[in-house]
Amino acid sequence: MSIIDTAKTFFDACESGKGWAECAQYCAPDATFACQSQVLADTHSLEAYTEWMKGLLVPLPDGHYELKGFAVDDAREIALGFAVFHGTHTADGGPIAPTGQSVAADYVYAMEFAGGKVTHMTKIWNDAESLRALGWA
Repeated sequence: MSIIDTAKTFFDACESGKGWAECAQYCAPDATFACQSQVLADTHSLEAYTEWMKGLLVPLPDGHYELKGFAVDDAREIALGFAVFHGTHTADGGPIAPTGQSVAADYVYAMEFAGGKVTHMTKIWNDAESLRALGWA
């Protein structure tokens, strides 16, 4: 599978809340994760991040992404996926009771590859704005 095919398949599995059980096949077992956000400050493995995304869909059962674009730099083995995450807090499981408020959050996944697998991913996302939109902050 090419880098772009792997990146797109991983992106969909992660954003659809399939968790590490599905995402692991596209990643190195020790794949790392980074995001300059308060919410994900203690999340350093891609496995933990994919499980966090799975859990996020509990309070936001309508959560889904709107893919805006994908790009690959084959020479550097990097794939970038740009999307908007949409969701409404209508179910229990969030930090507070359901607010009925919605979010439309822009974000980018910067995925680094080696040997055809994701070895590191950086998420570029404004968590403070997303939390405010949902009524969580």
